[in-house]
Amino acid sequence: DVEQGCAGCSCLGEKTAPPHCRPHLLFIYVSLCHGNALSTHLSNQMTSYVECISFCSITGHSASTVVMNGGGAHYHSEEESKQDGGGDTDGVEDSNEQEVIVIQDTGFTVKIQAPGTEPFDLQVSPQEMVQEIHQVLMDREDTCHRTCFSLQLDGNVLDNFAELKSIEGLQEGSLLKVVEESTVQETVYLLKSLDPSDAYNGVDCNSLSFLSVFTDGDLGDSGKRKKKGSDLEQIDCTPPEHILPGSKERPLVPLQPQNKDWKPMQCLKVLTMSGWNPPPGNRKMHGDLMYLYMVTVEERHISITASTRGFYLNQSTTYTFNPKPANPSFLSHSLVELLSQISPAFKKNFTVLQKTRVQRHPFERIATPFQVYSWTAPQVDHTMDCVRAEDAYTSRLGYEEHIPGQTRDWNEELQTTRELARKNLPERLLRERAIFKVHSDFAAAATRGSMAVIDGNVMAINPGEETRMQMFIWNNIFFSLGFDVRDHYRELGGDAAAHAAPTNDLNGVRAYGAVDVEGLYTLGTVVVDYRGYRVTAQSIIPGILEREQEQSVIYGSIDFGKTVVSHGKYLELLERTSRPLKVQRHNVLNEKDESVELCSSVECKGIIGNDGRHYILDLLRTFPPDLNFLPVEGEELSPESVRQGFPRQHRHRLACLRQELIEAFVEHRYLLFMKMAALQLMQQKANKDSKMATLTENNSPEAAVPALPLEGKAEDSIPGLAQAKELAESLAAEDGSDPKSREVVLNACKAVGSISNTSFDIRFNPDIFSPGVRFPEDSVDDIQKQKQLLKDAAAFLVSCQIPSLVKDCLDHSALPMDGATLTEALHQRGINVRYLGNVLEFVDKTPAKAQLEHFYRIGISELITRCAKHIFKTYLQGVELSALSAAVSHFLNCFLSSFPDAVAHLPPDELVSRRKNRKRRNRVPGGGDNTAWASLTPSELWKNIVSEAQSYYNFTLHSENADQVVEKYGLQKITLLREISIKAGIQILIKEYNFDSRHKPAFTEEDILNIFPVVKHVNPKASDAFHFFQSGQAKVQQGYLKEGCELINEALNLFNNVYGAMHVEICACLRLLARLNYIMGDHHEALSNQQKAVLMSERVLGVEHPNTIQEYMHLALYCFANGQLSTALKLLYRARYLMLMVCGEDHPEMALLDSNIGLVLHGVMEYDLSLRFLENALAINSKYHGPRSLKVALSHHLVARVYESKAEFRSALQHEKEGYTIYKNQVGEAHEKTKESSEYLKYLTQQAVALQRTMNEIYKNGSNASIMPLKFTAPSMASVLEQLNIINGIIFIPLSQKDLENLKAEVQRRQQLQESGKSMEELTVDGPLELEDKIPMDVNVD
Repeated sequence: DVEQGCAGCSCLGEKTAPPHCRPHLLFIYVSLCHGNALSTHLSNQMTSYVECISFCSITGHSASTVVMNGGGAHYHSEEESKQDGGGDTDGVEDSNEQEVIVIQDTGFTVKIQAPGTEPFDLQVSPQEMVQEIHQVLMDREDTCHRTCFSLQLDGNVLDNFAELKSIEGLQEGSLLKVVEESTVQETVYLLKSLDPSDAYNGVDCNSLSFLSVFTDGDLGDSGKRKKKGSDLEQIDCTPPEHILPGSKERPLVPLQPQNKDWKPMQCLKVLTMSGWNPPPGNRKMHGDLMYLYMVTVEERHISITASTRGFYLNQSTTYTFNPKPANPSFLSHSLVELLSQISPAFKKNFTVLQKTRVQRHPFERIATPFQVYSWTAPQVDHTMDCVRAEDAYTSRLGYEEHIPGQTRDWNEELQTTRELARKNLPERLLRERAIFKVHSDFAAAATRGSMAVIDGNVMAINPGEETRMQMFIWNNIFFSLGFDVRDHYRELGGDAAAHAAPTNDLNGVRAYGAVDVEGLYTLGTVVVDYRGYRVTAQSIIPGILEREQEQSVIYGSIDFGKTVVSHGKYLELLERTSRPLKVQRHNVLNEKDESVELCSSVECKGIIGNDGRHYILDLLRTFPPDLNFLPVEGEELSPESVRQGFPRQHRHRLACLRQELIEAFVEHRYLLFMKMAALQLMQQKANKDSKMATLTENNSPEAAVPALPLEGKAEDSIPGLAQAKELAESLAAEDGSDPKSREVVLNACKAVGSISNTSFDIRFNPDIFSPGVRFPEDSVDDIQKQKQLLKDAAAFLVSCQIPSLVKDCLDHSALPMDGATLTEALHQRGINVRYLGNVLEFVDKTPAKAQLEHFYRIGISELITRCAKHIFKTYLQGVELSALSAAVSHFLNCFLSSFPDAVAHLPPDELVSRRKNRKRRNRVPGGGDNTAWASLTPSELWKNIVSEAQSYYNFTLHSENADQVVEKYGLQKITLLREISIKAGIQILIKEYNFDSRHKPAFTEEDILNIFPVVKHVNPKASDAFHFFQSGQAKVQQGYLKEGCELINEALNLFNNVYGAMHVEICACLRLLARLNYIMGDHHEALSNQQKAVLMSERVLGVEHPNTIQEYMHLALYCFANGQLSTALKLLYRARYLMLMVCGEDHPEMALLDSNIGLVLHGVMEYDLSLRFLENALAINSKYHGPRSLKVALSHHLVARVYESKAEFRSALQHEKEGYTIYKNQVGEAHEKTKESSEYLKYLTQQAVALQRTMNEIYKNGSNASIMPLKFTAPSMASVLEQLNIINGIIFIPLSQKDLENLKAEVQRRQQLQESGKSMEELTVDGPLELEDKIPMDVNVD
């Protein structure tokens, strides 16, 4: 397990760390984590602190501020992006003296000799422990299969926890030998290492990756050995039929192409524990540890003793026990060696297996931090595997498998890691790494526990109560079900509220965790949806199980505000979260009508654990309520909300605004505040001569308030925001001593609803409109203000955020492709998914609706599958475990199959009756022998979906069955199947399903392979790495590519430190790095980084996630630039297949993909095929960008070039003329694009005339005509690459130094323009560019 032990020492972070660990918690890290352990050689890995210090100078900070006193995890990234140069490094030298003293011992180099590999050098530092060298070896490609070994110096075994400086004789150049200690577990791990079944079954953080199937491993070095694209004829460019434009087929099988490596060599038929275990006493005294039973490929049955001296054959058979060594017995230290001697087939196949294994990219086999589940899988043979069997058995008992015999104290681990020091960068890295590691372990354990609870394998702690009220403890984690127990949520919506509360609570935990206040603790929380049940898994506060809740809670309320208590220490801690979370400190009345002060919602409870820590829990109302979904008698919402039909009754009363919305709203108010102040100051300047009286009249708050537009239209009224900022800064500088400016601020504060009268400060009171909460008399005005603020925020969501989302989709800066990316786009703008119906309605009424067709279609599909998921959840709760696959296949038939009378298959009666007589221990919550599910019909299900859409999303669906929906909204059944499977955790057999047959249902129960949990948890962040990443992005946007590249590289190092090798954020980092490498001309490096990005995206996000599709496209471009044409095509075809599957052909992104495919095909002279793709791209571009867009002009030009190559000049002229007209109208005659187009037109006309002359000559003179040879040119690779770069938004401009200066000035000018809100449209050819994937001006300095 590569990850295990990464934190340096198993006792890391525990308060009781043994003495040998305490002083070195700091050093464990720096050594271990510098450099990407998997991709860079490790010689530069053991860097000491000095490097930490030196890289801070890159950002232009003096190092001491960051390393020594970088208070907390955040140093300001704003200052960073403002600084242009590499900073003044001279100053750094002086400030570094005191730090360098810390590192008295410098590093040295040792040689490592592992069996079967060349010795290699490793740089180490004296403070490290031996453990870290172990870790490095487990991360290295050539030694990573050794999981059980010791390090020896001159024949002495080194202690894992010894510091290197304390080892006698270890010095520069010493040779350390790796000595293997073979284990059964390791052997099984090696035998299984190529087998993908763990990835299909979703265990041990394995997941799928198919990139190597398409590249045949020919990326990188091996690509050089193959012939470069000179032999174009050998490339087979024809794509499978279903990938061609216009094809209606959407096969499922190609989603998981068969990898030839995966038909693993059979090394052994059976390897299991023998039935003779455990060894009897007399054999124990001979050193027997256990017995194994094996069947070799040659059908030889053997019994092996594992003893303290090694492995040997014994004489036992299945029925007789004879522990004596067989003759010859082959005593061997390694099980692999022993088997190689016994079985020739094992020896041969195992060697092949090892070879294949080492050839695989490390990223294909490293564990991911969180489990990724695949919604399709082939039929995998179930094999005998003793280790798997034993694991499953021990986990039943509640042991965590890595530490047999003791469970982990999750709460202690989670809280201790938070308490680690964080004063400087190395400490913060160490702390974040530890937090991340414990979180991912906790999420995995909580998921296993939740499944065990629902599957009925865990005993309840209150077994006497009815099943839905039961609670469970397993592996030191507390599990509760998402039902309204004891009418706790009765007034808030019963079960619906109980189902929503855990996710709200999780959002609260996430928010408080991100603020990271020292001394305030939250519980580890994971929410798992599995088999229709929602389980909340939480770490346990020490001592809470021994006390009644009433005694424990010393802050907050346990009955939604009827009784409330407060506590000074909690107020002090929560006050520190109040500004970042925008929570207002407020008073409420308790049952004795006394005023109690709180700094959170009343439900938030404070409990001091037996460990003396201050915990807060029940954070479900951290954010203020959403009034659009909370009708309150006597309260009138603002007109913007009322016009949209709000307020609407929701299922429960826990609907609250998202944190993203609160932040956007506050920012929006801040701009208004600045503008109000600026406006008034300008008026003051104008009125200076006139009397003061008129001034106060104009600027009284009453006059100011109506002038407050809700949408960001105030921008037009002021010449520029820059001035507003200057004025505001001057106000701040005056210190409020000038009464005039004080009045200006006061008015502006009142107008925007600030809680302070002297500065801008907006916070929300989360208890407003909570039933049962009462406020003191003296705060009536304040409450009124808060109510207004909430109404404004609700109106802001409807009138600003939804339109801005739609606008972003119109100008393609937001491009959702499937349900997940759509949800993400909504959430980024603070829009909850319950607004989906409103968003779709808004799109429907937009004049440019045709250009939003893709968005509308994805929205409808998301809405339908979410409604189906709601119904599926309750449907599954009534299903007996033995009927699960029948029930799921029946539901899918009713949902998607055209077969009108789907009938469910009930399990045979005799099984059912025998089941009833069994003891009732295994009851599933809410279960019982229930066959009601079998009576569901397709028409009934679709009726329910339509009514769910109406009641939950307020959206009217016009359809009575799947076929009508598909017809009316242009959906694909395969896409609906993917969406419902991912949302509900269904895994289906990968084969072709006939959805449209009217004679038989599409699914049978054999097609349902598994049900997976859908898991929500907190994702701890790597704060420092993220700052580096952001500053790198900012530098790149300003045109400083080299500095940007260095910062991004540094970010990559830090991300690797915190997350290990696999993570979504590392993926983004690698993608950007590859793009920069490419722009700076290092194509080979670009290819290598992008390959990692693709593998990682497949492994961490899923093989058909929209991001993975994007990564495939980038990789294809870099392959083409490296001359690997056939690989580039295969990758593009794969991307197109995935996109067809995920969202269909009609999507703006498909135009870019098809242009890429068309260009590559043009380059390999497949003109007819090329035209099919390019003409499709042209059609899609015209539809989504409007026929006058510059993208369409470019598309016309690409099509014209192919027609020119085919010598069809008339068609070529026609297309180029279209392009020319667009350029002329959009950018004017003088623009270089227009000139280029006009030149090309002249050239085409000459060619056409020449061709015509030749034809005439042939007609006139027949065979003896004298023909001028015509020039038919195949396009050069360089010209194709140039066009590829243009369509992918990469522009290379050869520049002199002077041009560079001008360009930088231009970039800065644009940024100012953008800030002042002017349209960028006329400035950029490529439309709005966001950094994620498109870099505005990618500059190549010649």
